[in-house]
Amino acid sequence: MELIYFYGVLAVACGVWNGITSGKIFFDLRGRGESVNFFLLRIMAPFYAYRYRRITREETGRTGPLFYHYVVSINGALVFAVVTIVLVLTR
Repeated sequence: MELIYFYGVLAVACGVWNGITSGKIFFDLRGRGESVNFFLLRIMAPFYAYRYRRITREETGRTGPLFYHYVVSINGALVFAVVTIVLVLTR
């Protein structure tokens, strides 16, 4: 298997991971009584993630685990997508 496909699959997997994490953050905020808009979820996801971080820090003194899942998955998707593009262009 070529490296291009490997990194491309990793980028897509991180994107799916980020989508699932965004949804979990959405439902967690909604369960806590916060106002969130489902139709603007993809645009407002970073704002909701930082709101989730602030709320969990106020409640427990620690950042909730979903925030770290969000940050790692979005950065992983970005890095693997850039690597894939570079490999395609240098082919």
